[in-house]
Amino acid sequence: MDPRDTAPDSWELEEDAEAPAAAAGLPTAFAALNVNAKPFVPNVNAPVFVPSFLQATTVEMPASDGSSDPVASMEVAETAAPVENGGTEADMTTEEETWEQKEEPGGGEGGGGQEDQGTGGASEEGGATCKEEDEMMEEEEEEMPMPKVAPAPPDAPKKEHVNVVFIGHVDAGKSTIGGQIMYLTGMVDKRTLEKYEREAKEKNRETWYLSWALDTNQEERDKGKTVEVGRAYFETEKKHFTILDAPGHKSFVPNMIGGASQADLAVLVISARKGEFETGFEKGGQTREHAMLAKTAGVKHLIVLINKMDDPTVNWSLERYEECKEKLVPFLKKVGFNPKKDIHFMPCSGLTGANLKDPVPECPWYTGLPFIAHLDSLPNFTRSSDGPVRLPIVDKYKDMGTVILGKLESGSISKAQQLVMMPNRHTVEVLSLLSDDVETDDAGPGENLKLRLKGIEEEEILPGFILCSPDNLCHSGRTFDAQIVIIEHKSIICPGYNAVLHIHTCIEEVQITALICLVDKKTGEKSKTRPRFVKQDQVCIARLRAAGVICLETFKDFPQMGRFTLRDEGKTIAIGKVLKLVPEKD
Repeated sequence: MDPRDTAPDSWELEEDAEAPAAAAGLPTAFAALNVNAKPFVPNVNAPVFVPSFLQATTVEMPASDGSSDPVASMEVAETAAPVENGGTEADMTTEEETWEQKEEPGGGEGGGGQEDQGTGGASEEGGATCKEEDEMMEEEEEEMPMPKVAPAPPDAPKKEHVNVVFIGHVDAGKSTIGGQIMYLTGMVDKRTLEKYEREAKEKNRETWYLSWALDTNQEERDKGKTVEVGRAYFETEKKHFTILDAPGHKSFVPNMIGGASQADLAVLVISARKGEFETGFEKGGQTREHAMLAKTAGVKHLIVLINKMDDPTVNWSLERYEECKEKLVPFLKKVGFNPKKDIHFMPCSGLTGANLKDPVPECPWYTGLPFIAHLDSLPNFTRSSDGPVRLPIVDKYKDMGTVILGKLESGSISKAQQLVMMPNRHTVEVLSLLSDDVETDDAGPGENLKLRLKGIEEEEILPGFILCSPDNLCHSGRTFDAQIVIIEHKSIICPGYNAVLHIHTCIEEVQITALICLVDKKTGEKSKTRPRFVKQDQVCIARLRAAGVICLETFKDFPQMGRFTLRDEGKTIAIGKVLKLVPEKD
């Protein structure tokens, strides 16, 4: 067994073990040294090179570099020593920083030792080996399963976090597009997809394999329907995206609301296939409801992806694209999106990946950017990092303590910070912070976080609770006045009507206790008398009372926590915003 292939007890021992071997091969090693090589400078400062090299090759290095050619390996070992002490300082620092980021001492099978020598050899032997190694890297990267998130180089500026929710009717192709994007940006490797493809073929579902990257549990895969909101990450040059893959089926709309409440930007996926667009858009379809819910959840920008353009019934036809567009625009306008500023239409095909990353030759009439490029070019979102901490909780579980998930709406959180869990006012401490599954020390607004908390049990937390800074607690209560728009309801709504309230991530039963006044949609004037009832398409101000205490803010103070939807019998009945909180009369 080659001593180099096993991880030794300590790296010092490893050096000594190699010394006699190196001494024996000195003459050959010297003969092979390239003395006139140019000094090795440029790659020290290339931040991308170091982490990806370390990540991708730690496991492969010993095999590829260890026992293949005795002369080469001795030569590397021989030249390793000078680098240990006489190496350029920059070289050493990049080395150390990237190791710290990896946080795995001696990553995989003596990778650590080999690594040092690998870079050492390269620095002495000049650009030639470096180029070879780069090529080797590229080859290996294709085979190796990609690390989920490559650690950023130490000096890279933090990318802006953007949460994108995919919404639309069931079977419009949301998960498939999500899976395809992850594949195109290198977050899912080819091998995994080939495995999914095989498994999907066995189930006679070969067109579903891309969606399996996001629909991970068995039930979702068997039925081909997303149930829970899937999460995944991908990065472009300027931004870091979190994909929230919302379910399209109408039974799972509550899950979809939870997903949309974390999003900054929604992608409404529409199927262009004959018949599918129409069913998705008719009264019972999910396209309408989802667009509306996304707007109330606070999504400002909507991208409408008209999917399945490669279908034989469509075949990238401009007429069909325009037809879908014409039907959608008036509706989206009614929901509150501004067609000129907030909405962007684009054709694509999720299954073939056309127009997601690269433009399509079959589609000469679309001149805009492809989808991923368009996402990258969007303007930045304005967020206040100096505001009070507000983190609505989406989910919680036990894992070496209490772990909660949620999106930080405002403020910033750092490790060991004291926070208060509202509405039951538990003081908690942040033990560790994961932003998109990467551990960090502090996080800014807009990031999706996992926090491990101390001082509270998992049973004491419910989704919809909010983490606040102790000096600025969020408001909580049961009674509040709100302006609501009745969107669809067959009969009239009177005081005493019960519905389910969805506000940020919280779901609670509420009762409309009193109708205060009607609001004229055009002029915004309020009626002088109290209405006895409201019906569809009317706007009113009403007093609502929740069954339990909930956290909420007025829409004026904090829009993300002041807008809500009311649902009943599996339909969204009304959307609204909180005008004022009514203190409890004890």
